[in-house]
Amino acid sequence: MLRVLMIISVAFLFLAGCAKEKQAAQMPDEMPEDFGFSVSFGYGEVNKNEINTYNNTVTKDLITKGTATADLSFSKEELRAIYGKMKDLNILKAKQFPERGNCSQTPSNTDSWNVTVNGVSKTLEWTNEYCEMTQDAEQLKELRSYIQQIVEDKQSYKALPSAEGGYD
Repeated sequence: MLRVLMIISVAFLFLAGCAKEKQAAQMPDEMPEDFGFSVSFGYGEVNKNEINTYNNTVTKDLITKGTATADLSFSKEELRAIYGKMKDLNILKAKQFPERGNCSQTPSNTDSWNVTVNGVSKTLEWTNEYCEMTQDAEQLKELRSYIQQIVEDKQSYKALPSAEGGYD
């Protein structure tokens, strides 16, 4: 009888731990007040482009001319839309990203994310250097493109200098 109680107790603790992990990965329906994110992206190991809601800035890679930074703010509606897309992706949940394989491409793109929701911060990073993309990486790339389009329509971004040069 003691053995049965012990097995039930262990099973309960295991299930309780799984439930807590699942709960931690859930995002609330409504965007919390502390919602914020930054995403830096670009070619190679140095991510020169950055959209950062913590600092309310955008940084543009000017390639041969360095970088330029401007103030950036999103409207509540824009932030809610971005939050909704992150919630649809369940961005706080563990993700699978491309791993080193037999293929390598240059130049390659790397994205680094930091997302805060309800006091929980999550860091994500992926690269297409290894030639293939996972579904999670594709979804984050689409999310970044969506956010980047919003940013590129803002006057503060349009006022930044044009990039010169290119990447091989």
